[in-house]
Amino acid sequence: MQAQSPSEPANRRIHVGNSSLTERMRSQICCSSELSFLMEAHDGISAAIAARAGFEGLWASGLSIASSLGYRDANEASWSQLVDAVERIVDTSGLPVLVDGDGGFGNFNNARLLARKLHQCGASGVALEDSCFPKTNSFIGDRHPLAEIDEFSGRLRAVKDTVSDDLILVARIEALIAGQGMDEAISRAHAYADAGADAILIHSRKTGADEILAFIRAWQNRLPALIVPTKYYRTPVSAYRKAHISTVIWANHSVRAAIAAMRQVCDRIFAEESSAGIEPNIATLDELFELFKYDELAEAEARYLHSGDIRQ
Repeated sequence: MQAQSPSEPANRRIHVGNSSLTERMRSQICCSSELSFLMEAHDGISAAIAARAGFEGLWASGLSIASSLGYRDANEASWSQLVDAVERIVDTSGLPVLVDGDGGFGNFNNARLLARKLHQCGASGVALEDSCFPKTNSFIGDRHPLAEIDEFSGRLRAVKDTVSDDLILVARIEALIAGQGMDEAISRAHAYADAGADAILIHSRKTGADEILAFIRAWQNRLPALIVPTKYYRTPVSAYRKAHISTVIWANHSVRAAIAAMRQVCDRIFAEESSAGIEPNIATLDELFELFKYDELAEAEARYLHSGDIRQ
């Protein structure tokens, strides 16, 4: 499926609450027997690059968006800042976007407000985790208090009642992260399915996929399961296909790649007092202009500007 180019004319771009994008994501996550992949994006340029690479869906990462804004992944960025970033990701890529909505930024009322605003800016889905507000990144420390099952189920029902099927609702289970064990994770998965979730995201901080695959076997595909193999990245993708996992999320790789590349460039330019040494290893300006279709702007100027118009 071909992605929309990031700088197509406005009358060919996506519209607020684009149902076709939501249905594309639903077919990837909920309806397909094939393993799908979502690539992290945190701003317009990372979204455009992922679309160019061929990904058919994106993960708007809370960690990556917060980091790009200079915040920690501890609910320091606000829900409105998240929505603003998601709007640029959707608009630039033209792809379905599943948004990392943390725990919904509060109670059921905050969660349904977030969902409504994400739908309005064109997101295709939201993943809500059963953590307490404010959350802490799953890979930081050992203190990860979980919301009560009934309370979090209420958040999910509030979101579903607000956006219905216009936004895919993924319930993210943090029980394994919190060290509460497999039985707790399965109990929560069943409760969240009953509350209206369209899919389950099961998360782990182990360096092997054993507990994830054990959960999948016990869960028996009552709902599609999404995973985030940030720590157990050595597990071959064939294991996920064999387990009939729905979707793999590459959750933070673009922002980590950007940090490494920018750090190297900044260090070299500072040390060498010149950019000559790094020029062969960075994108050219022409590559940047091509990524965002500057040639379309030139064509539009020829079509719409009179010869006597003066550009300011």
